[in-house]
Amino acid sequence: MVDDSDREDPTGVDARIASLEARLAAAKASEAERTRSGQQGADAGYRLGNQVLAELLGGMIGGAAVGVAIDWLVGRGHWGLIVMLFLGIGVAFRNIIRIANRRSD
Repeated sequence: MVDDSDREDPTGVDARIASLEARLAAAKASEAERTRSGQQGADAGYRLGNQVLAELLGGMIGGAAVGVAIDWLVGRGHWGLIVMLFLGIGVAFRNIIRIANRRSD
């Protein structure tokens, strides 16, 4: 047969294609990771907002419920409600500050 030097060696082409496919797969994986973490950031922000809202409402409602129970047991005025409501709000703000100071991953 005639040796045509202009034609490429099929093994060389396959090696280059395999190398290109490997680099392409690595680039796709990198892009998927970057895109996924961006999506998680939006989801994480939404979850963080829900967590802050839950802490605030839970502290207020929980403090009020305990205060009403104390008032019902003691039977004097609404001092238990007022005191426990403010304690619940204080605990909720402390938890919100902890959430805000937590490191993001």
